[in-house]
Amino acid sequence: MSETPGFVTYDPAFADVLGETPRLVKVVDTDAHEGPVWSSAEDALYFTSLPVRPDQAAAPVVAIRRLALDGTSFPVDQAHVTTIVADANAANGMALDGRGRLVVCEQGGPTSAAAVSLVDPADGSRTTAVDAWHLKPLSSPNDVVVRSDGTIWFTDPSYGHLQGFRPEPATADQVYRYDPVTGRVCKVADGFDKPNGLAFSPDERTLYVTDSGANQEQGSYHIGRPHHVIAFDVRHGRHLGPGRIFAVVSPGTPDGIKVDSAGRVYVSSASGVQVYAADGARLGEIALPGAVNFTFGGPRWNVLYITTDDAIWAAVLRADGQRPPAATRPPVLKGA
Repeated sequence: MSETPGFVTYDPAFADVLGETPRLVKVVDTDAHEGPVWSSAEDALYFTSLPVRPDQAAAPVVAIRRLALDGTSFPVDQAHVTTIVADANAANGMALDGRGRLVVCEQGGPTSAAAVSLVDPADGSRTTAVDAWHLKPLSSPNDVVVRSDGTIWFTDPSYGHLQGFRPEPATADQVYRYDPVTGRVCKVADGFDKPNGLAFSPDERTLYVTDSGANQEQGSYHIGRPHHVIAFDVRHGRHLGPGRIFAVVSPGTPDGIKVDSAGRVYVSSASGVQVYAADGARLGEIALPGAVNFTFGGPRWNVLYITTDDAIWAAVLRADGQRPPAATRPPVLKGA
C-alpha cells in the first residue's frame, strides 16, 4: 500500500486512475448532501442540501441548489451557490435526462407522496414522472440513473419510514425501471435490505446497485446486514439477471456509486471513495471521510465532485467519467 496526499493505492493499476498530478481540493463550504450532477452546458453542479427536520413528525426540508463553476479553478466563492427549489419534497438522488432536466428522487413526507419528478433547472418547475407501482405508493426513492434509451431506473428503499417521516411501506425495498414513453413502471430487482445508489457500466450491460442495509436507524451500523455492491446483467435493455456480489464495502456502508469510462467502479464508504476494477479488485481510495455522493464533471470529465454534508470537494484525476447519454426517444410523459 502506498499513499499520495489525499489518495491511497492498493494496486499499481490505481496509477491509471490518478495520473501523474492528482489533486484533492475543497471547492466550497456548503451543506451539500446528495444528488450531485454536473451540467456540461452550464459548467454547474446541482445538488441537494443537508436535510433539516423542523420537528420529528415532519418531513425533512431539502433544497435543490446550484454551484456555478469556473473550469477547474478551485476554490470558488460561496456566492456561486444559489437555491433552485427551496423545499423539494425531501429530495435525495438526482440525474439529468436527455433534455437537460433534473430527474429527482423525492422521498416525500407524512402527507406528501414520494415520487420521481422532472425539474427544470432554469425555473424550478416540476412534473411528476412516477409516484406508484401497481397503484401502490412508492416508499422513499433514493437514487436514479437515466439509460441511453431514455428510461429511468431508480431505487426505492424504506428509509423514509425508518427515519419517521413516511408511512408504513406498501411495497418491498426494490429497484424499478420507468419508461417515459409508455408510462409503464416495472420492478426489475428485489431481495434487497436497503437498495441505495445505482450505476450502469459503459456498455450498459451491467447495473451496479449498492445495498446499505447495515445502516438502518440514522447513524447505526448493523454488521450482519448488507454493506456491499451487487452487479446484475442487463438483458435486452429491460430486465436484470440474478444478482452477484461485486464488492463488500468497509468501513461503513456504500451509498453513492459511479462508473468511469474504463469500467472502473467508484463507491462511497466511511473513509472516502473506494475504486474497484471491473473484476471487483479494489485498486485504491480517495481518502475523504464523510464522503456521501459524487459525480464526474469538468471540461475533460476527469473531475470527481464529492459531497460531504458540509462541503463540496473535487478530485482531479486522469480517469474520466461517462458522459450522460442523450435520450434516443422523446421523453413524453404518460400516466404512471
